[in-house]
Amino acid sequence: MIVELPDTTVSKISKALVNVREEGGAVALGRVLTLIIVTRHGAEEEVIEAANDASREHPMRVLVVMVGGGDADPRLDAQIRVGGDAGASEVVVLRAHGAAGSNAESLVTGLLLPDAPVVAWWPSETPKTPSRSEIGKIAQRRITDASNQPDPTAWVDSLGSHYSPGDTDFAWTRLTRWREQLAAVLDQPPYEPVTSVTVRGGADSPSTVLLAAWLRLKLDVPVDYAYLPADEWASGIKSVRLTRPGGDTLLERPEPGVAVLTQPDQPAHELAFPRRTLRECLAEELRRLDPDVLYGRVISEGLELLGSAETRETHG
Repeated sequence: MIVELPDTTVSKISKALVNVREEGGAVALGRVLTLIIVTRHGAEEEVIEAANDASREHPMRVLVVMVGGGDADPRLDAQIRVGGDAGASEVVVLRAHGAAGSNAESLVTGLLLPDAPVVAWWPSETPKTPSRSEIGKIAQRRITDASNQPDPTAWVDSLGSHYSPGDTDFAWTRLTRWREQLAAVLDQPPYEPVTSVTVRGGADSPSTVLLAAWLRLKLDVPVDYAYLPADEWASGIKSVRLTRPGGDTLLERPEPGVAVLTQPDQPAHELAFPRRTLRECLAEELRRLDPDVLYGRVISEGLELLGSAETRETHG
């Protein structure tokens, strides 16, 4: 069910939510958090769909905030979606125009679930320091996405400088399969020490340097990484090579969606390695509402161990 509320107020939206639940039978009990999505006009449906899918694992209230041009007449339009149009969540879409969008915090404060954690997500345009932004200040977790920044490499390079506990980025979340598989390999015989690591990825992949930083931090060995030209590898991480005395272990994608694990004296194993969807990344980040300490160490200590920003740029 979708309820349109043109030229409205936060108070009227709150009352409408109560009416929708009472008249339509939608139940708000069991909502575990409030997810605030700050996005732009015309880009909201993809992120709402991802939130709806993730809500089946994490029932929540979703507040989608879009702010129009500052020179427009002040007006707040809203839309409430429940039931089949909202997965297991309640979705409130807020379109603020003119001065009505001058204070994003005031738009959402009256709509937050009481006594529930708040997670903020910027799918595209992102404040320079998310934790100090109007929305970021009221959120326990703050999610950004380096792949949608104008300069993904520069954004990753700056993550450590403005990190605050509770921050995370989907460039890190997309590494979960890689980290799990590499950790599993090192937990198996012959338990030889890794002497060096090589990481390769596409030029559009901000996750490449984060994977290299994680391996540098955890293994404490030299890590060489580089971005491949588009005609050689189009997108995402291409390969990780672990060099050990008994031979190299290689985890490599011959094509998108598939990886092959090659180890000394063992048959090659083909693995499913699709690019993670927005829904998968969002659902994973919502599973933990405490700070991701490892992520914080990777973007500060790990990137620093790889070398200075000037050194890293030479790998591009």
